[in-house]
Amino acid sequence: MKKELWRQLVHASGVFIVVLGFFITPELLILLCIGLVVLAETLFQLDKSHHIPLFSRILTTCKRKDDERGFIYFFIGITLTIYIFKFNMNVVNAAILILLFGDSASTLIGKRFGRHKLPFQNEKTFEGSLSFLLVGCTVALTQLPMLPAISGALFGAITEAYSPIDDNIPVPIVSALAMSLIIYML
Repeated sequence: MKKELWRQLVHASGVFIVVLGFFITPELLILLCIGLVVLAETLFQLDKSHHIPLFSRILTTCKRKDDERGFIYFFIGITLTIYIFKFNMNVVNAAILILLFGDSASTLIGKRFGRHKLPFQNEKTFEGSLSFLLVGCTVALTQLPMLPAISGALFGAITEAYSPIDDNIPVPIVSALAMSLIIYML
């Protein structure tokens, strides 16, 4: 559990993307995300044959045995969300925050306290999904009104629980789509 806590803290540190979004254009933010993926992949490859101070320690502390590419999916999801929804950066920011904090909460709470499995999903729990919904809604409320925030967190939680691909890609996109639809229907 300690390793997972460190992993989720690194995951949540992606909030810097939201903060930078207040100071730079969406296009620069996209380039930054792509640059970070290239840098991280280069460091991953170097780490296989060389010890890299700080990075090797972080990687050893945070990496899951079966997931070497989660950070790439993380940045793909964020980059696509920025690209598709850049016309409303509040929606983009809310979707990124939902991914960062909702996903972390669902993992930590689900693994620690999860007792009730979701229907048709033996790997996820009701407790984890509920924590995703509550935390996701809370962070989305920093960017958007109540109804879009709830819809983004709800559809993000469902996507996180049932996505057949790594949830870092579809969660922010589905959340942003749900919030955008609610905003533009009102």
